[in-house]
Amino acid sequence: MSGLGFGPGGIDCGDVLRDVFSYLDDESDPTIKNRIRQHLDECGPCLRQYVKSLVARCCGGDIAPERLRARIRIRLTEVTIEAAHSEYRPD
Repeated sequence: MSGLGFGPGGIDCGDVLRDVFSYLDDESDPTIKNRIRQHLDECGPCLRQYVKSLVARCCGGDIAPERLRARIRIRLTEVTIEAAHSEYRPD
C-alpha cells in the first residue's frame, strides 16, 4: 500500500480502502469503480484488505474453521507473491 500519492488505477491506497464498502455495494460511479477494480488487481496489500472487509461483512461474527482459515492464508500469500512478481517484472 502506498499510502502516499497515487497507486495503481490512479487512486491512492487510502482512498480505495475508505471507499471499499461503496465499491462492494455497487454504489460507486462506473469510472471510479473501474479504477478501484484496476487498483485491487494490481495492489496486493489493498486486495488483502478488501478480501478481509468482504469476509467480515459477509460472515458477520462467524468464525471460520481453522482449515478454511489456513487455506485462505495460503492463497493470500500466493496472491501477494504473484502481485509482487508482476509489479517488478522488467518490460
